[in-house]
Parts: sequence; C-alpha cells; structure tokens
Amino acid sequence: MGEVSEFPVRVYYEDTDAGGIVYNANYLKFMERARTEFLRAGGIEQDVLLQEGIAFVVSRTEIDFRAAARFNELLTVMTQVTEVKRASMRFSQQILAADGRLITQAMVQIACVSHPQMKPVAIPEKIKGVLLSAR
Repeated sequence: MGEVSEFPVRVYYEDTDAGGIVYNANYLKFMERARTEFLRAGGIEQDVLLQEGIAFVVSRTEIDFRAAARFNELLTVMTQVTEVKRASMRFSQQILAADGRLITQAMVQIACVSHPQMKPVAIPEKIKGVLLSAR
C-alpha cells in the first residue's frame, strides 16, 4: 500500500447525540473532509474541477463501526488510495482515537462525473497521476 494521509478532527458538541457520542453519519463527514484535504495536498482543488466541468461523487461506502468517539475527543482520519480506475478511485479510511483505538474503518469509492450532467467520465490524466503516485 502507498502513502497514508493523516487529518485531525476534534469532536464538537454538534457532532454528538444525546448520549454524548458521535452520531454515526458524522463519521462520513469527517472522512469527506479528510479526502478533500488529501486531494488538496496533491494540488487537486475540487472547486476548480467543478469550473472545468468535473466532479467527484461518492458511489459506494462500506463502513464498520468499532468503537464510540465522544465529545471533545481528538481523532485522526487516516486516508489511503487503494485503487484507481478509468473513472473511479477507491479509498481506505480509518478513524483512530488519540490512544490508538480504532473507531471506524471504511472503503469509499468515488466516481468521476461530468458536471452538471453527472455522467461518468475519465479521471483527468494529471489527477490520475497524483492518485497513482500516492498508491
């Protein structure tokens, strides 16, 4: 496997449910932020891509919840490219607590689509190069 990106996330009150633990859907938000920063670190700005008529959309997610994260915890989202195809890419992501506990792990598949038509298109070669070099 290739390069692993680390993205810190603090759990805020708004991220938790009445019991003070992170609401499950919010882990997906944390992972989205981490993927965005992973791409940004490679020089890929999604707002620029939109202006060029290209968007990345989540087409599939598999997620396993292993432990609960709580209000005010500092988490780390680990992101790694595991597969790059003509019009899609796959990421492996894990969220870890500061003490190393595995909170969640996921596989997220992203499709490259035309914008605004939302039809599959090939990942631009420059972007594919960045993704493959991180793999």
